[in-house]
Amino acid sequence: MISPVLPTYARAPLSFVKGQGPWLESETGEMYLDMGAGIGTCALGHAHPKLVAVLEDQARRLWHTSNLYEIPNQACLAAKLVEHTFADTVFMTNSGTEAMEAAVKMARKYFSHKGQPERVEIITFEGAFHGRSSAGIAASGGAKMVDGFGPILPGFVQVPFNDLEAAKAAINENTAAILLEPIQGEGGIRPFGDASLKALREMCDAHGLLLILDEIQCGMGRTGKLFAHEWAGITPDIMTIAKGIGGGFPLGACVATEEAASGMVAGTHGSTYGGNPLACAVGCAVMNEITSDGFLTDVSRLAGHLRQGLEGLVADHPDVFEFVRGKGLMVALGCKKPVPDVVNAGYDEHILVVPAADNVIRLLPPLNMSTEDIDEALWRLDRVAAALERQHDAGA
Repeated sequence: MISPVLPTYARAPLSFVKGQGPWLESETGEMYLDMGAGIGTCALGHAHPKLVAVLEDQARRLWHTSNLYEIPNQACLAAKLVEHTFADTVFMTNSGTEAMEAAVKMARKYFSHKGQPERVEIITFEGAFHGRSSAGIAASGGAKMVDGFGPILPGFVQVPFNDLEAAKAAINENTAAILLEPIQGEGGIRPFGDASLKALREMCDAHGLLLILDEIQCGMGRTGKLFAHEWAGITPDIMTIAKGIGGGFPLGACVATEEAASGMVAGTHGSTYGGNPLACAVGCAVMNEITSDGFLTDVSRLAGHLRQGLEGLVADHPDVFEFVRGKGLMVALGCKKPVPDVVNAGYDEHILVVPAADNVIRLLPPLNMSTEDIDEALWRLDRVAAALERQHDAGA
């Protein structure tokens, strides 16, 4: 008999009832160190007092009006995003998937608006994850994403990961944009690198294309900059944001330059819930924290401490761990053991990590963890590795 909850997730046999900072409390009262932060979403940890305060205050005032009317909190959050990014304008959504839909529509509408409606193709890279909508799975293109969901939405061309020559060769008279995550998340924390991002920006400029960056997972301070592309000194034309922007509350955004958004006039796109007063109150509080003096400097400091410790784990447990890669507090720990075994061993040691492609576990902890919490995570991962080594020795 099917579950009342559609069984589309392979859920762990864990349920949590309370959280505080980087810690979660299970139904049985056990404490778990959350190094996944809701897949990089709880950027300020669980139950951050400032987020709780603004949410409670707004909940007592007004939840929803729809976008038929002005929403002051939405205008406030949009202004903060414009102030701190390349963007001139913002469309608010409830999720990263919706933000990606807006970005795809915006890119195609731009060329239609300019009298070039044939320019609809978007070049993407293998290993990408751009959400689970029809456009999102078509953009990602992997068999895991598209099998059984045909016909697949046309207009997306996949090229090998970080293959700039292949991307250039894919450009034709129908190309509208190049779309990529500066650091692939689900794909295994695979960075494109500063040189590649610069080359792709130049490629778009040379061929009159729009550059769309998906910073849903790698944005909002995750890498030590507000957005990952800042490390390369470039700017996109359109960018998608979600996850960390709401600190755990459903919220996303598609931000763009005035030029890229020029086709998006009244009636071309919309959302009933997107940018509602509740979500945007939280989003403004998150932006205030992440852009406050010293916050991103602390992220980089913590990231260095975590990276050094993880490199030590690789050296100490070469039969379990293989490499460390990533940027800031968006880190992959390459595994020689099957990732499910590592994740399950983590449950035994009360530490939560996130699986990803390329046989890695992702570490996406709250950005405001303490050094002591990082040390605790490293100690628990050391115990995970030791347990897996003992299992191997017992099996031998």
